[in-house]
Amino acid sequence: MDFGLNGKSALVAASSQGLGRAVAEALVNEGVNVAICGRNKDALEKAKSELKALGSVKVIAVQADLSIKEDCEDMVDKIIQEFGQIDILVTNSGGPPAGTFESFDDQDWKNAFNLLIGSATRLIRQVLPVMKAQNWGRIIMISSQAVKQPVDNLILSNAVRSSILGLMKSLANELGPNNITVNNVMPGYTKTNRLMNLIEGNPGLKDAIDEIPLGRFGEPEEFAAAVAFLASERASYITGISLAVDGGWIKGT
Repeated sequence: MDFGLNGKSALVAASSQGLGRAVAEALVNEGVNVAICGRNKDALEKAKSELKALGSVKVIAVQADLSIKEDCEDMVDKIIQEFGQIDILVTNSGGPPAGTFESFDDQDWKNAFNLLIGSATRLIRQVLPVMKAQNWGRIIMISSQAVKQPVDNLILSNAVRSSILGLMKSLANELGPNNITVNNVMPGYTKTNRLMNLIEGNPGLKDAIDEIPLGRFGEPEEFAAAVAFLASERASYITGISLAVDGGWIKGT
């Protein structure tokens, strides 16, 4: 299927590794010029080199801390100068630390909100003028299966990521008249470094595979394919949804 994305430009947040990196690769393979970002310069340059080797599209890497307003503003300005536009925004971030309710104080909650919600709202605020001007845009927010079904020992993520659902649905209603779709994708247990680290800290998570109807952890490429579809022309009538890519782990509808 031709996704109709050739020549479009995208910003994929937190994309030097993990799910963000997989999404960047999927978009490059669809002919999209891609900007990646992250805090680790060496990891960014490595990812940039690998992505550029996949095709003839433009790939740029911007070192930025998404928890800092000025970093977000400077990054978006640089990308617009390079690409002339931003058609697709994929919001993404690392996850807050694992732990139970009594493990965290007020500052931990503030940090989690800033990481998960603050980073997304900063980027959306920056790209909206461009998307509105061109009357076309795709905003795809990466959250977690935890927004529908809490994961043990991840109370910060469970609670704060749920705010993404309200933000996404509200934006979908606001931006529909501008031909901008807004959707949320919820990864399940996927083979990333974060999952491996969580399993190391909580060996019981290995048993989660028994709760997945498909009987295995997901591959980053499988998740990225869903994001690429929602970014495409073929998904032009899909907005305001939360799509689980979890092998059936979420028990509710």
